[in-house]
Amino acid sequence: MDKPKESRGKAPHEPKIYVFDTNIILHDYKAIKKFQDNDIVIPMAVIEELDKFKKGKDALSFNARGFMRELDRLTYGKMFGKDGVSLGKNLGRIKIEPNHPFPDKLKDLFIDDIQDHRILATAIWVRDNHPGRFTALVTKDINLRMKAKAAGMEAQDYLTDKIDDERIESVQREIMVMENAAEAVAALTQSAENAIHWKTLCKEKPFPNQLFKLRKPGQDDVLCARYDAKRDSVVLVRKKEAYGIKPRNDEQKFALDACLNPNIKLVSLTGGAGTGKTLLALASALEQMHDFDQIILSRPTVILGNQDIGFLPGDQKSKMSPFLQPLMDNLEVIKSQFRPSSKEALRIDSMLKDEKLLITPLAYIRGRSLGKVFFIIDEAQNLTPHEIKTIITRAGEDTKIVFTGDIFQIDQPYLDQWSNGLTHLGEKMTGQPLFEHVFLRKGERSELSEIAAKLL
Repeated sequence: MDKPKESRGKAPHEPKIYVFDTNIILHDYKAIKKFQDNDIVIPMAVIEELDKFKKGKDALSFNARGFMRELDRLTYGKMFGKDGVSLGKNLGRIKIEPNHPFPDKLKDLFIDDIQDHRILATAIWVRDNHPGRFTALVTKDINLRMKAKAAGMEAQDYLTDKIDDERIESVQREIMVMENAAEAVAALTQSAENAIHWKTLCKEKPFPNQLFKLRKPGQDDVLCARYDAKRDSVVLVRKKEAYGIKPRNDEQKFALDACLNPNIKLVSLTGGAGTGKTLLALASALEQMHDFDQIILSRPTVILGNQDIGFLPGDQKSKMSPFLQPLMDNLEVIKSQFRPSSKEALRIDSMLKDEKLLITPLAYIRGRSLGKVFFIIDEAQNLTPHEIKTIITRAGEDTKIVFTGDIFQIDQPYLDQWSNGLTHLGEKMTGQPLFEHVFLRKGERSELSEIAAKLL
């Protein structure tokens, strides 16, 4: 797939060739623009697989359509030919390569005739027909990478949107524990505004919404505080209650404070099962119901094999029930704090009836403009960085968005703790005055749940 001399110039080395698997495009359809001046090859088997996704409503289908539109734009009035077509200024070229069989020495290596094997066979053909040029198969499918290595083919993961381990750890360690902070504790508790200048506490200026735990010498009790960039002060974080729900530990105290703070428009709550992420977000939304026109709870519908919800029996409500039941469970926990005939419980029922409180799959939110909405997205670790961006850019005036999830419990086959949207959100938005992230460490669902989370 050598490029014409006039388009290459006298480069010191030949650009590399990257052969894409289908999942790279379904993960990020703009990935073809992120390989600098190197060339991209799309096996025909990938195009055939993308055709199966073109009619869906989920993110995979959105990416499949987006890629095909971009490819159509690039090739308008052109043929791929031997060298492919240019991806743009300072970028390489892209070509669709017909399917090719394995070379004779590898033809008996794999028994099944499946698309993965056709993609791998085509990648090997591209490599063998471009001697002297580095060629690699790019796939997020670990099994296919192992098969490629068994066949002697270079295979790589798509690393462009991955966050390294150290940066993930830094996001999770957003709470600074200050030992021997007797002076700061006294100043915070005695101040009329429960606020002190940050220099009283630390040498370097904290980033906006930096969280602190302050401890006196020899004492186990801690004082919770947060750096408020608007006031340029470290402020006391008090224990608050939201619609009958009280925080049970310091991290929950921080989380509830963030969700109730009108100046913080974007919140990320991460942690394991039973740490109270969704419950706290929902309770804080109900507590502030008069400040918003609507409360929306949503979560991505992750179905294995990319089956549409149409394969499930029943009407739309029945189809959605398995996905939305965890959200309903949290709502029932809140309602159980009150008598069934209480005004709080009746208000929740009324809000559900009038859709002032709406529980809906995330796929049905696409295209909406969300003005004056408290929007909670559960299981956000199953979203790509692009999906997270799409959701946030839908936010209108006076809208608050809370993402909850566990980056170590991902159901999407091509996302992991380094590349999911929730990890990206915490890493990219930290330091913004409108954003706060809280990592909830301790499970509060039950003693059994806490033990299972630690040991199993």
